[in-house]
Amino acid sequence: MNVELTLNEARVIGCLIEKEVATPDYYPLTLNSLTAACNQKSNREPVLSLSETDVQQAVDSLTAKHLVSDESSFNSRTSKFVHRFCNTEFGDLQLTAQEKGIVCCLLLRGAQTPGELRTRTNRLASFSDVKEVEAVLDKMASREEGALVVKLPREAGKRESRYQHLFSGEVDVEQLAAPATHHVTTSAEGDRVATLESEVSELKQELAELRALVNTLL
Repeated sequence: MNVELTLNEARVIGCLIEKEVATPDYYPLTLNSLTAACNQKSNREPVLSLSETDVQQAVDSLTAKHLVSDESSFNSRTSKFVHRFCNTEFGDLQLTAQEKGIVCCLLLRGAQTPGELRTRTNRLASFSDVKEVEAVLDKMASREEGALVVKLPREAGKRESRYQHLFSGEVDVEQLAAPATHHVTTSAEGDRVATLESEVSELKQELAELRALVNTLL
């Protein structure tokens, strides 16, 4: 899928997907409801404070990209918006319920581990365990039509690697790996320095003891 979303556009799409699945009775969303969803303090990273004008601009941009449409009736006084991001009749991007849940969560909260995704997609899709999440992510990362997610280098001290969506452009994995490598290198150098300092301290102590012994003999 050849699309590159801004932060606000990704938030709008994520919110529309979330509400479509989690609260279908309140979907499509009005501009007011969509703005409130974008600015939620829970299940959002980063937390934003968008005005209705900000959200409308994102909606207009997404409409031009054929990713959002106004589904309000002709006589309606309020616009109501739906996403055309995936699983539409003529769209290229067709996702399973699990893939859709993962994409939604990544759009709303950024890079996450399989364990985090399993917990945070519980209202959107069902996974039996973390291994099933990993299997779906690996499939999404190796699609012949083009990867939807990428596995990021494991952060120092973390047990799981995070995955990031690719709907906002390519991710330079090598550049992200560099800080981790630097951290490991710096840590190793620090250990060597600490060892040398300890050895020097011991040598100084031994030298002081020898001097004291020589002085007693004299």
